[in-house]
Amino acid sequence: MKHLILGNGPAGVVAAETLRRAAPGDEIVLAGNEDAPPYSRMAIPYLLEGNIDESRTYLRKSPDHFRTLNIRQLNGRAVALNMDQRQVLFYDGHFESFDTLLIATGSHPVRPPIPGIDLPQVHTCWTLEDARAIAALARPGSRVLQLGAGFIGCIIMESLVKRGVRLTVVEMGNRMVPRMMTPEAGTMIKRWVEKQGVRVVTSAGVDRIEPGPDSPLAAHLTTGESLPCDLLIVAAGVAPNVAFLEGTPVHVAKGVLVDDTMQTSVPGIYAAGDVAEAPDLFSGAHLVAAIQPNAADQAR
Repeated sequence: MKHLILGNGPAGVVAAETLRRAAPGDEIVLAGNEDAPPYSRMAIPYLLEGNIDESRTYLRKSPDHFRTLNIRQLNGRAVALNMDQRQVLFYDGHFESFDTLLIATGSHPVRPPIPGIDLPQVHTCWTLEDARAIAALARPGSRVLQLGAGFIGCIIMESLVKRGVRLTVVEMGNRMVPRMMTPEAGTMIKRWVEKQGVRVVTSAGVDRIEPGPDSPLAAHLTTGESLPCDLLIVAAGVAPNVAFLEGTPVHVAKGVLVDDTMQTSVPGIYAAGDVAEAPDLFSGAHLVAAIQPNAADQAR
């Protein structure tokens, strides 16, 4: 059998390794769309802090790891799924066939429709390429504005503070980490963060971004304030990578709907990780639980 895995993050890597143990003779193809070995996004803040180099973000340290396991690595982004032929079309125009398919395509950062969001000094913090761009601009004393104070935003924020920047965080909710924390807890986090020298503006957004008169950027807030900044980081959440499934019989809500075996609505096609919307163990309701330990468990 041939197993095709779309996505070489934690879910894809663990699934490939688990498959190899279960089926020593089967063909396994692991596809990723970044110009880097499989790595952990959760290690990027440590990279920005300077605690590790890029190689320490890699999920497997040996360069021969996947070759030794006879797992073929493929660089490419899936753009369409042909169910009749059981093939995946990739961006470069080639098709890859499969007997079983695992969708582990993860998620992508959400970029709000703000005028100026595509200016060169505006970045998300999701890939190694993003981290390199941020590191070049987030120097000690740099004026940095972060849009979003959710779970991911707070992880990024810590690494920025350690780089010695002058940081302002703008959050549309009325507290920090609004989707995970109660008002009391969110307020406690805000007070603690402010003691570390970070300015936090809640119940506010960014109306527009434009080149500043005396700074690379000027961010105009919904409060009427204009903030000069050298770097603006968008941490406004993520969304599952499911566009290539449009028009297929694979059922998608927020993410790819799966059952308790991680199988989709199509037999032989599975999903795991940030892209999967799986039944909650306690409530039975479907939800996306986008954390790395969950991705690894689903992959197994």
